[in-house]
Amino acid sequence: MEERPGPTLLHREKGVTRPPPSVNPGPHLASLHLSSFWLRSWRPSRARALGPGWGMWLLSNYQGLAAPSPRSGRSRPLAKRCRLQPRDAAKMPESAWKFLFYLGSWSYSAYLLFGTNYPFFHDPPSVFYDWTPGMAVPRDIAAAYLLQGSFYSHSIYATLYMDTWRKDSVVMLIHHVVTLVLIVSSYAFRYHNVGILVFFLHDISDVLLEFTKLNIYFRSCSGSHHRLHALVADLGCLSFCFSWFWFRLYWFPLKVLYATCHCSLLSVPDIPFYFFFNALLLLLTLMNLYWFLYIVALAVKVLTGQMRELKDLREYDTAEAQSPKPSKAEKSLRNGLVKGKRF
Repeated sequence: MEERPGPTLLHREKGVTRPPPSVNPGPHLASLHLSSFWLRSWRPSRARALGPGWGMWLLSNYQGLAAPSPRSGRSRPLAKRCRLQPRDAAKMPESAWKFLFYLGSWSYSAYLLFGTNYPFFHDPPSVFYDWTPGMAVPRDIAAAYLLQGSFYSHSIYATLYMDTWRKDSVVMLIHHVVTLVLIVSSYAFRYHNVGILVFFLHDISDVLLEFTKLNIYFRSCSGSHHRLHALVADLGCLSFCFSWFWFRLYWFPLKVLYATCHCSLLSVPDIPFYFFFNALLLLLTLMNLYWFLYIVALAVKVLTGQMRELKDLREYDTAEAQSPKPSKAEKSLRNGLVKGKRF
């Protein structure tokens, strides 16, 4: 069998005496090589040996590759074609990516709750009916867990190293860690029925938030003010504020906390890790209240005329951004991406 010439020999045949320059692969390229290796070497026996977490790890690598970055240039043509403001052009790829993800994930959780035979939304105590340790997880619910777990695994990295540091970034990082712990532990201890309710009640606000932010970016494109995008942004902001209160501060305690704190003891008196899971869910509720204060502050500024156009109150002012102690994200990327979830 004839040996194929290597890169050095090919260069020598073309008259190049020195070897080709070495390329230092970035973290995304290295992640791609590692994930490709796992895809090529995948075996069912290996998947069973690693357990359900292997798929979450692998998908989180590909979500990190799929998430737009200002360095990649994948979303620059659209921003350039629409002639967005430089600050908005840097934020648009991240908001577009999150809007598509949250829209898909919320639509899937809505399908599970209203398009199948799961009665969890209309009958919250049913999440613990026939619960047994080690019970089988339905494949459709396992797929939702795989998607959400991989996304929040990547979000922790993105908050630390990719996104603009904001006033609520510490709380946002705690939120991602708490959410990931809830996803992994609820899957492991078979509280997955509760997780579907939590996904549905939280993701709708993120859909409306990212949709509103996209319209804010496009209202000043092409060097002119677009009234249609401004109107849609105002309506989206109202819908976001209402959904945050109704889904996260009203329905979440009424359906999820009621089921986990009260109904769980009626169905399974000796249910394991009762205080652990409820403590994390209560912490999630407190963070929802924290972000609701930003929403109230935004509403007050708009109603009193202190703010004529919508903007993110969590962003630091220009004077603060030029302080001698820039944030970690500003030092590394200066990309202006928006990782926060709330106005």
